Amino acid sequence: MTTAPNSVLAYRAADSASAIAHFSAEFQFETDCWDTHDAIASGNPGFVILDVRSPESYAKGHVPSAINLLRGKIIASKLAAYPADTLFVTYCAGPHCNGAAKAAIALANLGRPVKIMVGGITGWIDEGFALVTDVHHLAS
Repeated sequence: MTTAPNSVLAYRAADSASAIAHFSAEFQFETDCWDTHDAIASGNPGFVILDVRSPESYAKGHVPSAINLLRGKIIASKLAAYPADTLFVTYCAGPHCNGAAKAAIALANLGRPVKIMVGGITGWIDEGFALVTDVHHLAS
């Protein structure tokens, strides 16, 4: 039995076609902080960004134009003002938090298009992007 010299080499890399399919598919589900920032800075991002952290965390600083909406409050009536094809981008605290993914599931369960912003607020700050403290909540 031959053993690989390290864990990276323990499994052969996928063929190019499989790698393209796999990595391309990821972009259907997620975006990153840099691309999100660029889209927001354009003035016409084409999506609604949801901060799914606590109202207290949101108030301390959030992504510009983000709306604070807790995962448990993601219900059809809260989203009724948005056309059915509106893309939502969710984020939470960062890579150690699964709140963005849970919120994405809630949105998908309502038939809404959704992506997560990988890295969350931690990634946003790591990229050197500014936070804002203006407040945008969806109506109760």
